[in-house]
Amino acid sequence: MLIRHASDIASSEITDYQLYLNRRSFLMGMAALVLSPTRSAVAAPPAGAPLSAARNEQFALEDSPTSFENITTYNNFWEFGPNKDDPARLAHLLKPRPWTVQVDGHVARPRRYDIDELARLFPLEERVYRLRCVEGWSMVIPWIGYPLASLVKRVEPTSKARFVEFTTLHDPAQFPGQRKSLLSFSSLDWPYVEGLRLDEALHSLTLLTFGLYGQVLPNQDGAPIRIVAPWKYGFKSAKSIVRIRFVSEQPKTAWEKAAPSEYGFYSNVNPAVDHPRWSQATERRIGEFRRRKTLMFNGYTDQVAALYTGMDLQRNF
Repeated sequence: MLIRHASDIASSEITDYQLYLNRRSFLMGMAALVLSPTRSAVAAPPAGAPLSAARNEQFALEDSPTSFENITTYNNFWEFGPNKDDPARLAHLLKPRPWTVQVDGHVARPRRYDIDELARLFPLEERVYRLRCVEGWSMVIPWIGYPLASLVKRVEPTSKARFVEFTTLHDPAQFPGQRKSLLSFSSLDWPYVEGLRLDEALHSLTLLTFGLYGQVLPNQDGAPIRIVAPWKYGFKSAKSIVRIRFVSEQPKTAWEKAAPSEYGFYSNVNPAVDHPRWSQATERRIGEFRRRKTLMFNGYTDQVAALYTGMDLQRNF
């Protein structure tokens, strides 16, 4: 267990999971939550390689997109470290080319894809989605990708496939947060694993994502490939994926293993289910000071509520 003194906790870390390891700093952290995040000392990176995609107006929002600077300097990406500015500060260590993604498990057509081949399999589109994080902040991001369902159908899951498991790259040389040392945060069981039910993976909202804001994904945002499921908390969207595996049993995900009382498998945005250490009833959009009400399923109720008909969403959190 890593113990840190309150004086060591940067304001950019407020309400991170790190507080779980330091109960004495909890009240201080909750009081500071109402303040805007401190501007990262890391400047926004220059524009990356362009990635063209047609805007899909079906997924347009009235909300203004969060600035590119905030999207790329205020991130949760524990492979780089627990601080919000760690991903931008250390992103240069990740080498997103060459890169392959293994797609296997209970499928008729397993295959290892080169990342650029995978990105060209289907037409790319831009979709503007809300992203809501479990700590109580949110963003609006113009993502670029195609429906995960397109890839799922291509590999032909068998009748045994009930869940889809996503595995992130495990390479401590590229991800300092994975290093097992007293100077790094190593409570997660690497590699990072996430999962969706097969019907969730097939939902039209679930995006296999290769870019944002008209360019390839920046390293700190999950390059070169990630999942975006906008009705779930952000940590469900696996980043820097190297394997997509179709399985019969519900995957044991990284945060479930680390803190099962706090992070459930479904992790749907539900303002009626509080995190054990704070309310989820409100959120603060990055770039704004005021708080706003958290929307059920992050505002995507009409599209996804039918997936959970008859389920107890307090128990299946």
